[in-house]
Amino acid sequence: MKFRTQILVLILLTSFGCSTAYNPGHIPPPESSPYKTGPSSQRHATQKPYKIKGVRYTPIASATGFVQKGIASWYGKKFHGRKTSNGETYNMYAMTAAHKTLPMNTWVEVDNLKNNRKIVVRINDRGPFVSGRIIDLSYKGATRLGIIGSGTGKVKVTALGRATSFSQKTKNPIAFKPVDYWKGNFTVQVGAFKVKANAQKYQNKLSKRYQNAHLVAFTDDRGIFYRVRIGRFTNLKDAIRFSKKIITQGVGTAFAVAE
Repeated sequence: MKFRTQILVLILLTSFGCSTAYNPGHIPPPESSPYKTGPSSQRHATQKPYKIKGVRYTPIASATGFVQKGIASWYGKKFHGRKTSNGETYNMYAMTAAHKTLPMNTWVEVDNLKNNRKIVVRINDRGPFVSGRIIDLSYKGATRLGIIGSGTGKVKVTALGRATSFSQKTKNPIAFKPVDYWKGNFTVQVGAFKVKANAQKYQNKLSKRYQNAHLVAFTDDRGIFYRVRIGRFTNLKDAIRFSKKIITQGVGTAFAVAE
């Protein structure tokens, strides 16, 4: 498995949503365990740059102040039950959406600029990858926004942040805080192996030179992988600097991830 030095923040991109008007293609499977929904969930999400149809997309590290106008589309039954980019199972009846670059699990307000309807949805997927489209809504979200019949609609997307509290009655988020992936608990990943013994051998080799060489097991539809990681950091920038440093010292590949 080939890795390039990238700014990462947990859970690699996997399959993504789209309206039925186009073929989504493929994005690599999740980097970590699925995000746990609910008011107490605080997991970061993967921010790995990726390429679709020759176009490179770089997820942003912070959603603070993010506002965007463009075309919204929706995706439904065809993708219901499939994995989303953050490892969840897509539910066409949930208030979620796909966006190309916003941090995963960011809640956004979507305003229909034609009928003045507004909804709040959580980003848990990547897409849409059609020119001019900026967000792919779930079937439920599109229904509430009033774009099911037309398939698309002109909207404004405003980032709200990560939900910090939810309504007891409706379970909808009622308070938010900015999403910022520069701060947190980070480490540097230097390899991934199908065979645990090979991962342990590499870990032992690295532990003679670097602190906190450790293994993290991850399971997806391909089986179990054993990821070899080095170091502990409290901010992303330090982890990125360290990853670049160890590459110059002979470590073949390295990239920062949140833990």
